[in-house]
Amino acid sequence: MGLKRPLSDPKDVIVIARHGKPALSRKVRLSWREFRAWWDKYDEGGLAEEQKIPKKIQAIAQDADILISSSLRRAQETAFLLRGREADIVDEVFVEAPLPPPHLPFLKLKPKAWGTLARIFWFWGFPDDMENVHDGRKRAGRAADILEGHAAGGKTVVLTAHGWFNRMIKTHLLRRGWVCVKDQGDLHWKFRRYERKTDQTQSE
Repeated sequence: MGLKRPLSDPKDVIVIARHGKPALSRKVRLSWREFRAWWDKYDEGGLAEEQKIPKKIQAIAQDADILISSSLRRAQETAFLLRGREADIVDEVFVEAPLPPPHLPFLKLKPKAWGTLARIFWFWGFPDDMENVHDGRKRAGRAADILEGHAAGGKTVVLTAHGWFNRMIKTHLLRRGWVCVKDQGDLHWKFRRYERKTDQTQSE
């Protein structure tokens, strides 16, 4: 994916992972109103049982200086499965960006299709009484601030959060000079690793 080579030590490290596979089934067709209700259940629900945890992200989480989670249940359960105990910090600033479905009557779609449409309409300025894209970007900036603060001084921070919002945080980190040295994409359990040369005054 055109990734750059890792920076030399010492460095601050941020690893941002997507949560594991949720339990709620996607094998349904829904109206836009039903999708909104489905998404509420998705946010309230946890992970599917008996899923395989990738050893790489598990090892990174167990060796990290601090483990942070979104406040949504699926992210918190992911953090617990990775390390065997609750996250050090749970913060709602890391929850997923909203998915307000467009009001299209008589249309029945699967959740994935509604999610794609909702994300497009959200970027076009259709928040439908939810957080708008401008405020979402500002929140992603605050999320990046928190991660940078905890990684300062040569520490490794792991965040368990959500697919699209993780990408929004990525934009802020790259603009601030972080280098993405590992990019597994956006599927469940996948992660991106960011590195930046540490400030020596903070590590002494």
